[in-house]
Amino acid sequence: MTKFDVLTVGNAIVDIIARCDENFITDNGIIKGAMNLIDAERAELLYSRMGPALEASGGSAGNTASGVASFGGRAAYFGKVANDQLGEIFIHDIRAQGVHFETMPLAGPPPTARSMIFVTPDGERSMNTYLGACVELGPEDVEESVVAEAKVTYFEGYLWDPPRAKDAIRDCARIAHANGREMSMTLSDSFCVHRYRDEFLDLMRSGTIDIVFANKAEALALYETEDFEEALTRIAKDCRLAVVTMSEEGSVILTGGERTRVEAISIPSVVDTTGAGDLYAAGFLYGYTTGRSLADCGRLGSLAAGLVIQHVGPRPLLSLAEEARKAGLT
Repeated sequence: MTKFDVLTVGNAIVDIIARCDENFITDNGIIKGAMNLIDAERAELLYSRMGPALEASGGSAGNTASGVASFGGRAAYFGKVANDQLGEIFIHDIRAQGVHFETMPLAGPPPTARSMIFVTPDGERSMNTYLGACVELGPEDVEESVVAEAKVTYFEGYLWDPPRAKDAIRDCARIAHANGREMSMTLSDSFCVHRYRDEFLDLMRSGTIDIVFANKAEALALYETEDFEEALTRIAKDCRLAVVTMSEEGSVILTGGERTRVEAISIPSVVDTTGAGDLYAAGFLYGYTTGRSLADCGRLGSLAAGLVIQHVGPRPLLSLAEEARKAGLT
């Protein structure tokens, strides 16, 4: 028996979410639909220009851990916050979801990370992230017993920005594989892929990563192609199990020579796409670690993603376990 189904590792970030029009994005030089890394000065500037905002604990892998827990899975999380107000908010929120989180807070500066997320009328989110305390996550924050007792350890590609986190992830991979567990990552963002393409490919081809998640744009960026079929063929060769999401077109799961197509769920409207990929991964990994078929893993992912984009904020507001039962998936 393992203690955890999924351990996630990522940047512990408090999201500050506000609606805006298209002109705001243009006028402030924000790359729409991307995760833009910013410094403290830029963070203060954008915050001063924001309209009414919602504060919510986020961070890609943190959202995934919360999703796994909402399905009824046993989730754990590694991520660095500071000993400040936003850090307290993050700790409270993730533990309240039922996620094991014991990473020691940073005693001094820099402060807890925050991401100013601007949501345009089309539901697209543009993230502007000051990493703050996140950059201090390192090997000393790896709880070896937690990695050893988690079926899958999953981390976000965004972690390749703070340098010490790379060492922590490599330690996790060593411990996981030594204990017969699996490693998984999400490519996170096409701009992140452009920064670290060679390193991401090496993680996959070396067997450091067993399961990779990507969306269509990230898969195309990974192989520097505009031919989606080529990207799918190549990612299937580079990783034992690959999952590629395609927004309203659903997702495709690739393992060996097999492909499984999964449809997106039908929803009335898109409110905010923040957390869609994170929650897809949560549903898939919950299904995967509890013995479901790959098709049902994809359906659980589609359900979670489809629900989270119908409200503002990156974490589930409804019990995903209950919604899965209603949908006949559990």
